[in-house]
Amino acid sequence: MKYRPILRPLTPALFGAAAVLASCTSTPLPPEQPPRAVAVPQPAPAARAPAPAPQVAAAPGMIIKTSMATNPRAYRQDAASHIYGQNGDRIWKGRLPPLLYAVGVLQVEVDNHGNVRNMNWLRAPKHAPEVIAEIERTVRRAAPFPAPARMGKVVYTDTWLWHKSGRFQLDTLTEGQD
Repeated sequence: MKYRPILRPLTPALFGAAAVLASCTSTPLPPEQPPRAVAVPQPAPAARAPAPAPQVAAAPGMIIKTSMATNPRAYRQDAASHIYGQNGDRIWKGRLPPLLYAVGVLQVEVDNHGNVRNMNWLRAPKHAPEVIAEIERTVRRAAPFPAPARMGKVVYTDTWLWHKSGRFQLDTLTEGQD
């Protein structure tokens, strides 16, 4: 017995049914209304302001902030904010241009007092040794970092995005790139 497809004689009927269904229309939608402003109740102000971050005395007369981060990723935010606070005039404002002079990935070990104990390049911008030296100087000058109170010590990693002008952003706080 020869095999004959059953759908072949039904094909014109299927196309006809599809055409009939396609010609059917539903009730038209009403014209779109412009969005209306909705009042959202504001939460009541807190009875008291949040407690400031604890501070630790590193040396006589010197007070440093304490980080309450519980892991290296959270500490990275505190460290990046600390570096930005120390280098406000050197931070690139806004989105970085598409081509950067150097990109480096640096791992930093911070002890329980916020002192830098070790730095290890995971991706050094070897084509720009002056950038490597300047980033290391910047990290050392920023010490003492916020003391990692909950971790004792911490090893965190951040990416340095360096423009040829000498200004930079850290990947943790970057505003993006064009």
